[in-house]
Amino acid sequence: MINVSHGGVDGADLLVVPVLADRTPGSTDDAMPDLDAISDLLDAKDFTGKPKQLQFVATPDGPTPEVLLVGLGDEVDTETVRRAAGSVARAAGRYARVATLLHDVDIDGADEAVVLGTHLGAYRFEEYLSEPSKDKLSSLVLVGSDHGTAIERAEAVAKGVVLARDLVNRPAKDKPPTALADIASSLSPAVSVTVYDEHEIVERGFGGLEAVNAGADHPARMVVLEYRPDDAKATLALVGKGIVFDSGGLSIKPAGMMETMKTDMAGAAAVYGAVQAIAELGLPVNVIGITPFTENMTGGSATRPGDVMRAYGGKTIEILNTDAEGRLVLADGLGLAGEFEPDLIVDIATLTGACKVALGLHIAGLLSNDEDAAELVLGAGDRAGEKLWRLPLEAEYRSQVESDVADMKNTGSRYGGTITAALILSEFVPDDTPWVHLDIAGPGRVESTEHYLTKGGSGFGVRTLVAVAEELSAS
Repeated sequence: MINVSHGGVDGADLLVVPVLADRTPGSTDDAMPDLDAISDLLDAKDFTGKPKQLQFVATPDGPTPEVLLVGLGDEVDTETVRRAAGSVARAAGRYARVATLLHDVDIDGADEAVVLGTHLGAYRFEEYLSEPSKDKLSSLVLVGSDHGTAIERAEAVAKGVVLARDLVNRPAKDKPPTALADIASSLSPAVSVTVYDEHEIVERGFGGLEAVNAGADHPARMVVLEYRPDDAKATLALVGKGIVFDSGGLSIKPAGMMETMKTDMAGAAAVYGAVQAIAELGLPVNVIGITPFTENMTGGSATRPGDVMRAYGGKTIEILNTDAEGRLVLADGLGLAGEFEPDLIVDIATLTGACKVALGLHIAGLLSNDEDAAELVLGAGDRAGEKLWRLPLEAEYRSQVESDVADMKNTGSRYGGTITAALILSEFVPDDTPWVHLDIAGPGRVESTEHYLTKGGSGFGVRTLVAVAEELSAS
């Protein structure tokens, strides 16, 4: 990761300066260049300080050889700064040491937004490249004095997001459930890990995980992470969908839809990243991370449409579409989460294409059985800069998943698919336990690179889950 510190401009290769609308300086620091002196150049480049505008300017007599002007517009918030920092990290990759005034804009949280945006904007997944990128950026100096713990928090969260992105971006053949279970042991030493193998999965009655894994050669794993600080004020359970690759099973997907199905464990990846960050930050909240891992394949023993499985806790599900598998493994995870008697359960999953139809590729769907819990998570997402939109957990739609032979079936009609999927999950949440479901089918993967997002796995959810833990620890 990039080394981030506070200090002066001396020795930097580039100075980054914020510019508000109408070329209003965004910093009062002495290092801020005189924009009026270069007005002719900026006129020629049509640089006015609008959001997303970047302009390099040579400054042979300045404190650095060049400055990079960054447009922020007239309505600046932390997400504006975070995105600007990500764009700077991409544009300034050829410079080894960059000094910045971007954090000096007059809003709360600017320091942290700059550090997080820079780390995420500089992200590259290069594990499989024969010739990695030639970016040199290794040092970022926030000009001025240290503003407390902003750097430490931003770096912990960035590490969690990067971990999630790396896990999602890795090809499915190189992240079988056994490998992902092994990775759990490399998280923070403050996190204890329990792994249930394929035999224990059957013995414990994780019937959803067993059913989805039936057609796969690689055995499934149920991974339980526990972070338990002595001063914990609450218990948070996180459940993440971990379908390492989703062929659709016997209800097979079209070939084109399989190309990105290594992403179908993005929920579990977000849980890994969040637990790591929460532990590194030392937040006073117990966190239980539950991640069922399996492939959904078409082998000769694969679950057939019409089969009935018994989930953890005893309820049965008739499987009519084997491509609606995420809810089956989450049923086991939610049932297990309830045994820890948490104050809040949050599950996160790339669950339904219907959510992408409803909300597009940048907004996650949120459904909940509890008003206060829903508001808490919505607020956490807003603070984290991750977009969430609440959908109704409409009880009337429960009739769509009634089965003639089991307690429920795993699909409803083609309409309201995100809601009926959440209604199935709600059956496995203990009574009176606040629960929030996050459907990240859209934002779990990025289709094009922009600001601090890189095409591929986004790490969506890590930032929100950390903010949820912070909220609980402050209560």
